[in-house]
Amino acid sequence: MIGLLQRVSRAAVTIDGEVVARIATGLLVLVGVERGDGPAEAKRLAERLVEYRVFPDAAGRMNVSVKDAGGAILLVPQFTLAADTRKGTRPGFSKAADPAVGAVLFERVVEEVGALGVPTACGRFGASMEVDLTNVGPVTFWLQVAPRG
Repeated sequence: MIGLLQRVSRAAVTIDGEVVARIATGLLVLVGVERGDGPAEAKRLAERLVEYRVFPDAAGRMNVSVKDAGGAILLVPQFTLAADTRKGTRPGFSKAADPAVGAVLFERVVEEVGALGVPTACGRFGASMEVDLTNVGPVTFWLQVAPRG
């Protein structure tokens, strides 16, 4: 499972002209589900997102998690993160989970983040979304949780 996180001062998701999710300070996380991912990977990704230290402490070092900073997390499903781009000029998606599995596991990440006490908003799986954000830093990290076994 993949989480591409960006530290933001604001972020929003719009679908068909309507803002469906919005946060102020926190993390915008694009979530990709790969074949072989399951509930354990969703839980582990959620834990990493909530505890990952990307906000500055008093000395300006990245030592504070979104939870400790009092921020929120906006989760956006994005199957293209699982693309195979190693050759050619067109991505392949054989590594991406089937849409039905991806939808369930994306929702599981949303539930797990919320259960860990961080305010959560989310985009809609399968929808054509416009994502607006202000990346602070810029700070962007690729987190990957590989299936165990």
